[in-house]
Amino acid sequence: MNLVHLTNLLPCLPRKVVVRLTVAVATACVLASPVRLKAQQGTSEEVTVVTATGTLAGTLTRPDVGKVAPLVIIVAGSGPTDRNGNTVGMASGPESYRMLADSLAAHGIASLRYDKRGVAASRGATAAESQLRFEMYADDAAAWVRQYRSDPRFSRLVLLGHSEGSLLGMLAVQREPTDAFISVAGLARRADLVIREQLAGQLPPSLEAQSDSMFAHLARGDTVANTLPMLASLFRPSVQPYMISWFRYTGATEIAKLRGAVLIVQGRHDIQVAPTEADQLARARPTAQVLMVDGMNHMLKVTPASKSEQLRFYTDPTVPLAPELITGIVRFVNTLQARK
Repeated sequence: MNLVHLTNLLPCLPRKVVVRLTVAVATACVLASPVRLKAQQGTSEEVTVVTATGTLAGTLTRPDVGKVAPLVIIVAGSGPTDRNGNTVGMASGPESYRMLADSLAAHGIASLRYDKRGVAASRGATAAESQLRFEMYADDAAAWVRQYRSDPRFSRLVLLGHSEGSLLGMLAVQREPTDAFISVAGLARRADLVIREQLAGQLPPSLEAQSDSMFAHLARGDTVANTLPMLASLFRPSVQPYMISWFRYTGATEIAKLRGAVLIVQGRHDIQVAPTEADQLARARPTAQVLMVDGMNHMLKVTPASKSEQLRFYTDPTVPLAPELITGIVRFVNTLQARK
């Protein structure tokens, strides 16, 4: 499973693209809707945040509306991912973020999860592909933090970034500080290096060599021209500025800049982000707590180690989250001091 749909790698690739790499790859105000939805655990309400380019929509889940609780804001991974952790356009998904919200509520912790810009109920908050930049997604996460950081309903605020959301979260909390940060399946290295590893052996040698050259140019901040048709979906001109903005950052560099408590979580059966990435993040941030979850894959479920056997776990919403993931996050959040 080194190659699947490329729409999970970059934010705005067209649905007709049939391959995707498996890599982890304005003043705001929130308006709460009067409509309340009963979650499996806790009570949920629909909320929105207004950005310079449109409105983002999310779900705020509270374990007990009458009590002050910690709040965890969940930043999604790469691609057209909705608030529940599913890829838009797929028949079914793992529901990982919804399950995480329910599990946190069962342990007395509130959460906020949201549709990424351009996706589902946030589809209006998008820009032309040529105008998209990696930092926009970090700004979106920062907007939610800015709204809820001083909300008296919450005792402390934690940002949790999954996969590509880990790096986005690191940038977001530098803009808008939180009480703590949790990286789940985050990359330590620059994304282009990991993508090149994923492509190795998957393309004919001539295409692989050209792809490597193009990635090297983009990592230096240079656009590339004369893309071969077979590589056009990945390197088309309109997406290159986004890739250049993405490749400016590395998790190891950004995590070292953070203030406050940090938890690094990694599954040992993750076929998209190797456990060595967590090791590198920990070396960059020696004071961080590290949780290595036996058997957990990239979708946060306990699975077989085999790549072929993991395929169904990417689309099966009936498989529960890894219990050790939940207990580890709950333990970490509950050890944080409440804001004064």
